[in-house]
Amino acid sequence: MNLTALGFNTYFEEQMIEYKKQTKLVNCVPARVTLEHKHSYRVLAEEGEWLATVAGHFAYTSLAREDFPAVGDWVLVEKMPGEEKAIIHQLFKRKSVFSRKVAGQEIQEQIVASNVDIVLLVMSLNADFNIRRLERYLIAAWDSGAKPIIVLTKADLCANVSDKVRDVESVAFGVDIFVTSAYSGEGLMDIRALFTDGVTGALLGSSGAGKSTLTNMLSGEELMKVSDIRDDDAKGRHTTTHRELVVLPEGGCLIDTPGMRELQLWDQGDSLASSFQDIEQLSAVCHYRDCTHQKEPHCAVQQAIADGELEESRLQSYFKLQKELAFIERKTNTQARLNEQRKWKQIAKGLKKGKKK
Repeated sequence: MNLTALGFNTYFEEQMIEYKKQTKLVNCVPARVTLEHKHSYRVLAEEGEWLATVAGHFAYTSLAREDFPAVGDWVLVEKMPGEEKAIIHQLFKRKSVFSRKVAGQEIQEQIVASNVDIVLLVMSLNADFNIRRLERYLIAAWDSGAKPIIVLTKADLCANVSDKVRDVESVAFGVDIFVTSAYSGEGLMDIRALFTDGVTGALLGSSGAGKSTLTNMLSGEELMKVSDIRDDDAKGRHTTTHRELVVLPEGGCLIDTPGMRELQLWDQGDSLASSFQDIEQLSAVCHYRDCTHQKEPHCAVQQAIADGELEESRLQSYFKLQKELAFIERKTNTQARLNEQRKWKQIAKGLKKGKKK
């Protein structure tokens, strides 16, 4: 396997040189995580594909879930002699990462895909078409550090494709939009042209959007099982049950992910402003600098709604996501302090053990 074709570039090569200097890991080689099991990983290196586990020191010094490898990560591994197994000693710094909050009440980051160049946000043009859901995906995509691209699937099941595209354009500023149909083949060659050697893409979207169909089309074989959507609500079944990185025969890599009915955001950057540029620009010309866009006089945002230039539902979505991100930021700041305390407690324990010896 050619590592450059797999996405290994100077960003990771410079890290590898530094890691080897600092740690003396002379027998280690770079590998990419293609599949994550419960307590182990599948990694792909220049010499082959192996089952890998993290070293004891790696596990001991990792405080949070994001400290462990995820699909798409680059790691330094040491192959075990005579076995198709390896030990993970080091996780490379990520070039990009698409994350979400784990489901439920727990405030914890779940890494969906890492080190991706393009994020393909897949949404079907049937009854499951949902602009508010797309707004969430766009925020997460902008925050990931990768380039977002919108893929509208099942064009053959939609009678008003141009209207749906206009709806998407109204919330996706500066984002490329591709209309596709697995039935007619429309747009599929355009998607394939996005992938060349060294380019990694991730497919993200709800169940039944057509992600597995796109994976099979790009790979040239049926790697992922495909199920029919439900007749009553046009929603899909979870056919992809795990995240996996596949190497495409014509160049590039693709990470397919399970469908997400709800994407809980994990963002503390400027992605909300990137996704809601229309509201941000209107806010800049409001009469009051601290305008909440509720009942203040001379509010440019409320005036745009009254003039029919901005939908009320989009503003409400903006408010909802703003509150959600503020809540996550407060909770994660608290968690970061706790993790730092745990880190120094571990260091203190290690120093005490050293003195006793």
